[in-house]
Amino acid sequence: MQNEKILVIDDDTNILEVLQMRLKALGYYVVIAKGSEEAKIALSTTSINLVILDLRLAEEDGIQLMEDILSRYPTLPVVILTAHGSIESAVEAMRKGAYSYITKPFNNEELSILVKNALEKQRLAREIEHLRSKLDEQHTFRNIITQNKKMQEILKQVLKISQTDCTVSIYGESGTGKEMIARAIHHNSNRAKGPFVATNCGAIPEGLLENELFGHVRGAYTDAHDSKEGLFARADGGTIFLDEISNTSPTLQVKLLRVLQEREIKPVGGSKNIKIDVRVIAASNIDLQEAVQEGSFREDLFYRIHVVPIYLPPLRERKDDIPLLATYFMTEFCKALKKNILEFTPAAIQKMTLYDWPGNIRELRNKVEHAAIMSNKNTITPEDLFVNATTQKNTFNSFKDAKERFEREYLENLLKVSSGNVTKASKMAKRYRAEIYKLIKKYNINLENYKNNFP
Repeated sequence: MQNEKILVIDDDTNILEVLQMRLKALGYYVVIAKGSEEAKIALSTTSINLVILDLRLAEEDGIQLMEDILSRYPTLPVVILTAHGSIESAVEAMRKGAYSYITKPFNNEELSILVKNALEKQRLAREIEHLRSKLDEQHTFRNIITQNKKMQEILKQVLKISQTDCTVSIYGESGTGKEMIARAIHHNSNRAKGPFVATNCGAIPEGLLENELFGHVRGAYTDAHDSKEGLFARADGGTIFLDEISNTSPTLQVKLLRVLQEREIKPVGGSKNIKIDVRVIAASNIDLQEAVQEGSFREDLFYRIHVVPIYLPPLRERKDDIPLLATYFMTEFCKALKKNILEFTPAAIQKMTLYDWPGNIRELRNKVEHAAIMSNKNTITPEDLFVNATTQKNTFNSFKDAKERFEREYLENLLKVSSGNVTKASKMAKRYRAEIYKLIKKYNINLENYKNNFP
């Protein structure tokens, strides 16, 4: 209870003092505001759990203020404070999203019960939101498909790490499942009921990444008409996953180091530091120790995040998992497509096992998905998986050429299935739209050629 914070908004100083005194006596932390400006500052700098708002503010519309708050913080319960003569307006406020109302004068027991129930609703709403947003994610150990001895040893290591609150670094090539391991750590830890917030530092332009991570206050820059909560604040009480941390600038690395040392953040344009309780899991597809030696990554930050390193092997080093993973993915896609489950021919299994998979598990998943969508047969052959591929294992292209061939083939198939709709394509690929547009530009693809391909 002592960690739950209540914001009281009222332009009557006497009411503010009475509510502050009574709520503090009940064990809550209380923040007071006399109008919308003070309320917005409080909401952007403090993790508020409940708002008590007077319906009749002298110079403002209380219902409008409530709607503004709920538009930005939809799970935040708002209790309306009203006089007996304006109960009808309080009921109208409830129709527009208020949790409940309490009439003046109020007694301590009534206030205590209402606040307790509203906070319980807020706790449940946050938990449901986190669960709902992760339903389609694979984050438990049972969803990590492997029979490979090296991977099984890594999972034992992950289980031990989950029981601690240490900072973790995950290393592995692109597509090896770094985020899945991060989710497994979070969801098997004592932070499991808190949020898991993931971001790809390499997918966000350098100038926007600081704002994305730390948020900003109103007026921080020209278009900052309202304050915005950053990802670290959203992850409070849970875990933040910083993928491709090697892509951060030297300036941002200094600020990340300060966050890890002080456990507090400062929004862009802000003057106050905000305490946070966040576990940090970082990931990189390059060796950060080499990056330190090359001068592109700060040594002090490296040692802060390199507390417990996990090294994920590429798929070519766990080939005994390829048939298992391919069958799992095929079952998953056929169920989604409402098809009978397709089987791989022995030749297809052999081809998959011989192939070196430069894109790792992500590439395997994408090829299986393409085969599941496009095949009209009961079995999957090598030609269904490796379209126009005649190259055998011992005839190698360069890594760059293989990667670009995979990227272009995957992008073309993705645009076919999404009929050239980039928003839909980005959701299907689980990538940012900016990444899809970057690939479209890289391979000089004309979107018009893919539109209206399907009914």
